[in-house]
Amino acid sequence: MAALSQTQTTHTDLQLIQRVQRQDQRALMALYQTYGGAVYGLAMRVLQNPGMAEEITQDVFLKLWQHPERWNPALGQFSSWLLTITRNAAIDRLRKERHANTESVEHMDLAANPHSQHDAHWADGQLLAQLMRELPPEQRQLIELAFFQGYTHSELAQRLQLPLGTVKTRLRSGLQKLRGLWEKSHE
Repeated sequence: MAALSQTQTTHTDLQLIQRVQRQDQRALMALYQTYGGAVYGLAMRVLQNPGMAEEITQDVFLKLWQHPERWNPALGQFSSWLLTITRNAAIDRLRKERHANTESVEHMDLAANPHSQHDAHWADGQLLAQLMRELPPEQRQLIELAFFQGYTHSELAQRLQLPLGTVKTRLRSGLQKLRGLWEKSHE
């Protein structure tokens, strides 16, 4: 059997998405059979955890089932769109896991483990916390929400009732300032 051309694949994907919009479960299964392996593979590369990669795969196809209209064929191939959603979902999951781990570490009694104070990662974390306090409050808040709690730029704009451009500018400025402070502290 000859491989489908890009045009044929896009046409087939469009037909399947139109059927999913009409709640055709077989169309969703056809998309899953075609792209499920790639979605899982990408999630696995990002997360390095089979269980979480399976969850992300399920979440991505559930989102597709609930909102198939979000793919706009005029803006690109279905496979690219689907893998972008997968990557974003996996990164969000990583951020949430890191945030949960950070919270549990913060609650640990450091006196119970005197060796942790000599750990390079612990020292870097302490330095980062100190440098974060040197940032203007609006930049610090955005960095904490974006990188430690996993909020996207859009979510930050909505949550803080700020224009998206302002969120991006403050984040970029804050990160640049933080990088400068970090580099200065390591001179």
